[in-house]
Order: sequence, then C-alpha cells, then structure tokens
Amino acid sequence: MSAASLPRALPALALAGLLAACAGRGDPPDELVLTPSSFDRVPGWALDDHAAALETFLVSCAAIEDRDPAAPLDGSTGMGFSGAWREVCRAGRATDPAFARVFFETRFRPWLATDGDRDIGLFTGYYEPLLDGSRAPSETYRYPLYRMPATLAAIPSREEIDRGALAGLGLELLWVDDKVAAFFLHIQGSGRVRLPDGGAVRVGYAGKNGHGYHAIGRELIARGALAREDVSLQSIRDWLHANPDRADEVMWTNASYVFFEEIEGPGPLGAQGVPLTPGRSLAVDDAFLAYGVPVWLSTTLPDGRPWNRLMIAQDTGGAIAGPVRGDIFFGHGDRAEWNAGRMKGEGRYWILLPHLVSTDLVASLDP
Repeated sequence: MSAASLPRALPALALAGLLAACAGRGDPPDELVLTPSSFDRVPGWALDDHAAALETFLVSCAAIEDRDPAAPLDGSTGMGFSGAWREVCRAGRATDPAFARVFFETRFRPWLATDGDRDIGLFTGYYEPLLDGSRAPSETYRYPLYRMPATLAAIPSREEIDRGALAGLGLELLWVDDKVAAFFLHIQGSGRVRLPDGGAVRVGYAGKNGHGYHAIGRELIARGALAREDVSLQSIRDWLHANPDRADEVMWTNASYVFFEEIEGPGPLGAQGVPLTPGRSLAVDDAFLAYGVPVWLSTTLPDGRPWNRLMIAQDTGGAIAGPVRGDIFFGHGDRAEWNAGRMKGEGRYWILLPHLVSTDLVASLDP
C-alpha cells in the first residue's frame, strides 16, 4: 500500500513514551501520538531540496549501520528496529541524488506527530558560536571551559563551579575572555574558539552536571528586566553585559552546566555522534523521537518566511522537551546567530518511517 493510498479512517497510534515531569500539576503527561498521513497532505513537500535532505540522512546512516539490526533504533521501539533502517540506508546510498524525492516517497510513509491531541508545538533554533580564547589562562582569558569530570560522586551546580568547585583538578580544556559568551556556549552545546595565534578549536558537548535546566529568559521576565515579547538570545546577552553586577546571580539560576571536549574533523557533532548540517539537522526530545528519523517540519522563521523542510533528528538539548518540539540548527555566522536567537515559531511536523516499520504500526491499529 502506498503512502498516498493509506486509509484516512485509521485511528492514531499512541506510542508508549511518557514524560510526566514535563507536564504541570493537573496537566496530562506528554504522549507522542502518530496519525497516518500521506505526502500529498504534507505542506510544501514537492518544493523542497530532497537531495540535500538525503545527504543529511546518509550522515545519520553512518551511526545507524553500526547498530545491532535486532535492536530498536536508539532504544525507541515505536520508531522500529535498526535492521529496517539499515535496509533503507543501503537503498539511500544507491540512490542518485536526482531521484531523492522518489527515494523518500517509495521508502517511507509520513505520520503526523501530535502531543496527545495537540498538533502544534514550539520550534526554536541554535547555532555554532565563535568565542575568543586560549589554551592558557591570563588576565584576558579568565573563564574556563571544563572537561567532563570522571570521578566526582556529585557534580556541583553552575554557581558552585563558577566559584571554584572544580579548580585544581586539571579539568580546564580552554580559557575564554567572556563569561557571558561561555554561558551561551553551554546553551548551544558546541562552538568554535579562536586562539591568539589565529587558529581555531572546535569544542563539542561531552556531558552535563545533571542539574535541571532553567531558562534565564523566563527568569528575566519574572524579574521585570525584559518584556516577554522582547526576549531573544541577543536581548538576554545585552542585558547580562549591561548588568555585570547582577549577571552571575541570573546565570546561576540555571544550575545546569555543560562540559566540553575538543572536536577534530567535521562538526559540530550532535547527540547522535554525527556532524550537524545547517538547516537540515533538528534537535528533538530523544525520549520520543529516535536519532536518524526524517522529520518534515512546517513552521515560520523570525522574519515571517515559512519553513517547510525535510530535516533529520540528530541532536537533543536540555530545553527540548515534548513530543512536538524541536530546535533548528542554523550553522555558524551572523545570520545563523540572528535566526537562532530570535526563532520562536509555532509549527507541526510529520515523521517519516520506513514502510516495514509503518506496516507494523498500521497492523497494530487494526481492531
């Protein structure tokens, strides 16, 4: 049965995946529900650059093909088993890019993703920032980026680390000149550090301290420092720089702290362990979506332009929580920063599952 001829009377499928912690008291827990759809119901499908999406999908295939074919794709039984995905990857590698759209339409079936009965979610953005730093501390480069501790029984909070809890342990990876820039590097999860000799080092996410993430934009709104409609990466950064006497106090309300490692070769790397592609890589909540899954995202950019594009789930983040939630990777540079800092678009998405996986899901819906 082709995707276009999939019966529309089929009910939705609720996948077993709940995040009660994401719901407020009295609210229903988050629940990923998949409703069978077809490519002719996906907005803008025919207009995308499917060859670019295929290229990004094949990057994920490098990680998928290393998995046990009998194992669920990244532990998510709802997304099928790795063996089915490996078959699709092999077909993708043999596909001429000129026929990328045909590849997706013949190998996959789209499913509309909802959170219970809510199909609208929030989509934000992130980018790869550039910081100035050094391999040695100095009066200019005073703020360390730390490696992941290996032996600490309890990793301290952001405030405790900033006050010296990790000093003297030899965990310093690099030193940068701006603590606010370092804070936002933690939020982005990866970046580049420009060295005094003109060279650059790419750093990537190596782990975190396990403390809960708290958005400081929300904190500044609560304190009356910023209006809700004015909150962006840029406005938060400007406020922190303009209020150095209060900046630490605000940043410390986010106790979550990220550790880094030096990355060689292409990057930055997402949580799947593969290099991210600007405009094609999507960070998702990995409690619901498996890495490597194609996702058709329909939302709106900060300048009002529609964003209808096939992306690949390759990353996650502390603020990305819920079945219909995502973070677009915009790449690096001024434009990427502008988009990432202001991106707060409502939207919906369809996930693409291989036909073998879709057939199993449809069978589970049959009374």
